[in-house]
Amino acid sequence: MPGQIPTPDDILRTFRQQVFEEDIVREGDTIGTDDETLLRFLRARKFDLTESKKMLKDCQDWRRSVEGIGIDELYRRIDPFDYAEREAVFDCWPMWFHKTDKKGRPLNIHFFGNMDLPKLYKVCTPEKHWQTVLVNAESLPREVLPAASRHAGRPIGTVFVIVDLKGFGISQFWQMKSLARNSFQISQDYFPETMGQLAIVNAPLTFTAIWSVIKPWLSKETAEKVDILGSNYKDVLLKWVDAECLPTTLGGTCECTEHGGCHLSCAGPWMDGRVGWGEQAKASRDGVSTNDESANGDFDESPDEDGDVCRASSRRAHFFKFHPSRHATTSPSLQFAIQIDNERYSTTRVASVLSFVNRTSPTNFHIPSLERHPHHIDPVSPATFSIDILGTVIIC
Repeated sequence: MPGQIPTPDDILRTFRQQVFEEDIVREGDTIGTDDETLLRFLRARKFDLTESKKMLKDCQDWRRSVEGIGIDELYRRIDPFDYAEREAVFDCWPMWFHKTDKKGRPLNIHFFGNMDLPKLYKVCTPEKHWQTVLVNAESLPREVLPAASRHAGRPIGTVFVIVDLKGFGISQFWQMKSLARNSFQISQDYFPETMGQLAIVNAPLTFTAIWSVIKPWLSKETAEKVDILGSNYKDVLLKWVDAECLPTTLGGTCECTEHGGCHLSCAGPWMDGRVGWGEQAKASRDGVSTNDESANGDFDESPDEDGDVCRASSRRAHFFKFHPSRHATTSPSLQFAIQIDNERYSTTRVASVLSFVNRTSPTNFHIPSLERHPHHIDPVSPATFSIDILGTVIIC
């Protein structure tokens, strides 16, 4: 009706239509085209269509150009959950995802007391470390939030960040100041509305001065999500997080001893179905030299009998490349992972793909029988066939 105020759903429908018509996003873009992703940009710009479209376009431009190769290629090269320098980096700057809070939000935990950038840069170049920060941020919408949503059975769109400042001082802050500012900027500009809450614990007396520097970097909405706690924080955290999901160092009961500690475990639903997790870190720890291309997730390519290329990852699972001329129902920009009894195949043929519903519904991703190579997969038996959707990733 004329003069009727549009509802958020009305604005979302208009936004979706316009961003596709104006070629800001395309089906299969790894940024995601689901409602939750588009709503993040609308919320960040108070549902102003013009400003939201500009923010999304700027984000897409950044994603295609960051580090000179784009975020998709960077994510293909570096697995944020398993890269060679990870353990050494975490000795100097621990930051990781760990289980979920009572609302189903992933926990993102940072310990700044061990911060030592000069030591870190002896084991990892500043450039490589920044790249790990970027892929860690990218893993949130690409893997972590979709997995948390599947686990909760409902959309989970934000993360609960816990920053422990025990032992953190002014000198360490000045070491990381520019890096922290850049990280905040990346988060607000290109991963908007993904932080649901930030709890800063063990805040020292000097934090008042530190906060006076940090706060202007944050939007008003982000700053309002920050809770600054002192050393008596444990009861407060346990109101938000079950004890079994919170590391003992933060007042919980979780230790993840089987993985060398919570900070190395990556524990959470986003680890379900991962193949060969920890191989790169283990190889580095054991002093085993790995092929750089393989460690970065590159692919061995070989043509099959029809001259098509099927590609298998040596990093975490199996990635297959489809050709739109022969697989009309499949987007040429679709990448997905297949785990088959933890076995790896250097070359595998998939006949076709029937459907891909969305990033948070892997059970709706169906692969029919493989007539040409029935010995590779028995799709009838769920015991030998499982799907782990990593997200829509451009590889073509």
